[in-house]
Amino acid sequence: MRVFVTGASGFIGSAVVPELLRAGHQVVGLARSDASAEKVAAAGAEVHRGALDDLDSLRAGAAAADGVVHLAFIHDFADFEDAAKTDLRAIEAIGGVLEGSGRPLAVASGLIGVAQGRLATERDRPGPESAAGPRDAGARAVLELAGRGVRSSLVRLGASVHDEGDHGFVPRLIEIAREKGVSGYVGDGSGRWPAVHRLDAARLFRLALESAPAGSVLHGTAEEGLPIRTLAEVIGRRLDLPVTSVPAEEADAHFGWLGRFFGADIPASNELTRELLGWQPTGPGLIEDLEGGHYFSPRSA
Repeated sequence: MRVFVTGASGFIGSAVVPELLRAGHQVVGLARSDASAEKVAAAGAEVHRGALDDLDSLRAGAAAADGVVHLAFIHDFADFEDAAKTDLRAIEAIGGVLEGSGRPLAVASGLIGVAQGRLATERDRPGPESAAGPRDAGARAVLELAGRGVRSSLVRLGASVHDEGDHGFVPRLIEIAREKGVSGYVGDGSGRWPAVHRLDAARLFRLALESAPAGSVLHGTAEEGLPIRTLAEVIGRRLDLPVTSVPAEEADAHFGWLGRFFGADIPASNELTRELLGWQPTGPGLIEDLEGGHYFSPRSA
């Protein structure tokens, strides 16, 4: 297939592109900047210039493709709702081009808010608009495309997609620990974070593109849920810092924008995803990745 990939130069995209190429697909990567274009080209993909908020560029990329993997997202947690609205418009633009074609569309999403106080499964659908989280509208739009002739699938990723080069939640937790002089966790630390290695996530996106039925919900979670206290303890030990509880009402002050996420309990199963696609995560777990040391290298400081 000729596959159009948004976010092709990003942390996950830079693993998805070679995964697709190794499987014999031709890849066209969206690139907003010269630096992104260089990364896409160096990976062996064709460059398509544009941006997530340039809907015409998204439509053109999708129109010339046999399938689309949509990974790009504006990770501005200071204005998360606006970022989610931009994502929704991008999904609608791409979906409008693919409508009626039967072509595949695999879209990255998240697990926060999917289930409260229990293990989330792939049977959990995005909530109604009245109770929606910021990304729920985009998730609903992806699944609704299945009824409009698009082989769409929603890939819900763990709170941590980890590997060398990660610049998401875990590196920020390490930065905060260094800044505060303590490695903190929220409340009693029992909140659980699902995690997946980046290469396992990349393989899941390829499988979704190739064979996921229309309207599939998939879980990119190798670990159902790592207690956040365990994560804080590893960070504290590696940095030789005390580990301490942060009261929930002080989480935002201590962790900044991460406070709203770090106290969440979001365990998630991958059982149905493995059964449906034969996906078997093989990469190291998050703790093993942390113990490897690259998260604490001077470059990560």
